Amino acid sequence: MVHFRYLPGIIGLWLFWLLLSGCTPSAAPTPAAQERPSAGTRIEPPRAVADFTLTSHTGAPLSLSSLRGQATLLYFGYTFCPDICPTTLAELVRVKRSLGPLADRVAFVFISVDGPRDTPEVLARYLPAFDPDFIGLTGTEREIRKIGVDYGLFFEAQKVEGTSADYLVDHSAASYLIDPEGRLHTIYPYGTPAEVIATDLRAMLGEPGE
Repeated sequence: MVHFRYLPGIIGLWLFWLLLSGCTPSAAPTPAAQERPSAGTRIEPPRAVADFTLTSHTGAPLSLSSLRGQATLLYFGYTFCPDICPTTLAELVRVKRSLGPLADRVAFVFISVDGPRDTPEVLARYLPAFDPDFIGLTGTEREIRKIGVDYGLFFEAQKVEGTSADYLVDHSAASYLIDPEGRLHTIYPYGTPAEVIATDLRAMLGEPGE
């Protein structure tokens, strides 16, 4: 059983409230976003998101605004995730490798939705297994839910039979591309190929793909 929920398509406050009311958003794109085949949802125009500060895997505070000037790939997950999170992080590793030297201008950020277990020390042990440059952030449930409003984030702890874990966390599985000005640019559904994301990053950073 896969323990996640992915909220496809158009992200914004309206989607957040639809989720809370149990409604399903229309498949038709709004003027604020454009679906692209086998890719992500492009936000047109890119939308500003609120700044936030969380605790990094180094134990120091880190703000989203401190990453301005470079592109940021943001993903919400947790270290005890049995499937979706490690698969997504492995794909982000492929994105970084595909970019070559251009990857120095991209921040890869993993925000935990499981603050009680994902302490900075846990993140510091977990993320280097994928890439030592990946940034881990953690905070309280209240902090993460406040941040998540901008991203249509869903997460909920679930007791699950047949596992040694105390609980698993159902969570949305999109990745978010934030441009160097701090604006939400593209939302990628789970399973988006690494080269699709890398091509978007090359274009954003002034080096279109071949």
